[in-house]
Amino acid sequence: MMQFFNIFGSIFGYVLWAAYHFINNFGVAIIIFTLIFKVVLFPSSVKQQKSMAANAKIQAKQRALQEKYGNDKQRYNEELQKLYEKENVKPFGGCLSSFLPFIVMLGIYYSVVRPLSNVLHIASDKVAQLSEYVNSIPGISLNSSSLYSEIELLRIFDSISTHSGVTEILTGDEIEKIKLLTGGFNFLSLDLLSTPKFAGGWVLLIPILCLVTSVGSQVFMMFMKGNPMSQQQGCMKYMFIALPVLTAWIAYTVPAAVGFYWICSTVFGFIQTLIMNKFYSPDIMIAKSEAQHIARLELDEKNSQYTP
Repeated sequence: MMQFFNIFGSIFGYVLWAAYHFINNFGVAIIIFTLIFKVVLFPSSVKQQKSMAANAKIQAKQRALQEKYGNDKQRYNEELQKLYEKENVKPFGGCLSSFLPFIVMLGIYYSVVRPLSNVLHIASDKVAQLSEYVNSIPGISLNSSSLYSEIELLRIFDSISTHSGVTEILTGDEIEKIKLLTGGFNFLSLDLLSTPKFAGGWVLLIPILCLVTSVGSQVFMMFMKGNPMSQQQGCMKYMFIALPVLTAWIAYTVPAAVGFYWICSTVFGFIQTLIMNKFYSPDIMIAKSEAQHIARLELDEKNSQYTP
């Protein structure tokens, strides 16, 4: 599983480095990455909105089935499935879209904890040689087996970049890229490489803002006119409760850059929801669906009249 998300970390690393290369700040690079990610996945978000609207549309019919077949679960499930097929509704159609930001968060995590391998894409054997060399320097003790060993290397790189062992392992271009990256993790006086659980101080704002933005945006959307979120069932219902707490805890225990990504994702997601609610609100989509359904019925009736 770790290797699976590390692949995402390597892919996302290309985008992060491309953004970083122009502005030399990892926090701004994350903002740009998140914006690109939201734009690319906008069609998927519209699909999720359609799924939510479709589920909201059949709520009354579903309750009627519960009242009619409440004591016969098998018959109820059969009739419910027929209802889904008739209305062309996929009850869990929005679940995958809900999990995507969480998957990206894990990908960002592996980009952050392995900045040399996944952001700069320096060969793993060179990173291993560099770790081994650094451990041979008197007064420096690097835990090469730690998941955060590359972060430790990045923190001390300026002080060892001119060592002959480093110049033998890395090319001049690789050294320059690492030096460029070392100074870019300070964003609004917050060290994005530090972990809130251990660093404390102002960096604790990251997990707090993760929780506040997640809960705040979801509560606002819950009471937004025409939004069926409060009526969602299955995975969507549990995601509303569990996801903010889970992401806040993760943000507390991992480098702050990961939590910062989630804050950016939540804020951009909220703005996206406001836009979608204006042009793709459940009320609008239900009305369009009903109009299309009536048009199909009229067309079928007209065709039947011409049938010899």
